[in-house]
Amino acid sequence: MDLQVKIYTERAKNELIVAKKLKQMSENQETKNFLEIPKDITFYSSVISHSYYSIFYISKALLLTKNIKTSTPEVHKKTFDEFKKNFIDTGELDVSLLKIYKTLIVRADELLEIFKDEKWKRGNFTYNTIPQANKNPAEDSLKNAEKFISNINKVIEN
Repeated sequence: MDLQVKIYTERAKNELIVAKKLKQMSENQETKNFLEIPKDITFYSSVISHSYYSIFYISKALLLTKNIKTSTPEVHKKTFDEFKKNFIDTGELDVSLLKIYKTLIVRADELLEIFKDEKWKRGNFTYNTIPQANKNPAEDSLKNAEKFISNINKVIEN
């Protein structure tokens, strides 16, 4: 495996681990007590963000297997567009993976204001941005990121 592919793959795994641990921390009172985190504080917004970044980095790794590099400006948009063009539009990957990617981009957009000028994302997913209100979307994001990374890792390994 190419070194840069490996670096992005490891970064994706790290982001997924962080997302999982932040979700656990949001729900485990003993951990909150130990870390001196107030009882009413959760990290669900961060779970969504880290889930998105895990998909972003594994997508960059997959693109590198075809020698496709994306960079700033608009690295997130470029990465998504190249992923779609080179793996979904060609039929190499199932369109359900694109839907997962899109959903997490929309959620990350809500939280981080990524791609804020892109119309198709505005209003596609609306929920209260108070972190505690993001529990269900965070759980969905985490499940989707796990599925996405699992499938993309199999493609990269082959």
